[in-house]
Amino acid sequence: MPDLHIRAATTDDWSQIWPIFHEVTIAGDTFVYDPDTGEATARSWWLAPPPNQTWIATDADTTLGVYTVGPNHGGPGAHIANASYMVSSAARGRGIGRRLVEHSLRQARDDGYLGVQFNAVAASNVYAVKLYEDLGFATIGTVPQGFRHPERGLVDLLIMYLAL
Repeated sequence: MPDLHIRAATTDDWSQIWPIFHEVTIAGDTFVYDPDTGEATARSWWLAPPPNQTWIATDADTTLGVYTVGPNHGGPGAHIANASYMVSSAARGRGIGRRLVEHSLRQARDDGYLGVQFNAVAASNVYAVKLYEDLGFATIGTVPQGFRHPERGLVDLLIMYLAL
């Protein structure tokens, strides 16, 4: 996708991030967020202050996807990053998710993180799991039936990790 541009998000971008967040969250099939999460709460998570960062993928003036990256924990665990990704349904299947993940890994390395840990990847999110595995992530733990999928019922939650 040659016209895709990934750049740091600003507060002015929230009006394009929120519809993606809302669409993904209300589907209830990938994130552990409450589908009723309000806009103010979502904004505080996805436009959190530094060291957290939010990046968006745009094609011309349209935001197609977004990711956040920051410390997985504070204090002695702050050298391991965590990241989350969302792509609008209209833009899926075009490699945007891969580009966002690859960008976030470079960003995490540049910021001095020693690894990236995903705390809650729904095992039913097979495209994300395959992408993460293709990029070198390993499943280091499983929470049996830790995710309530709206159609498949209880599925495992995976904890995935990549050393940087």
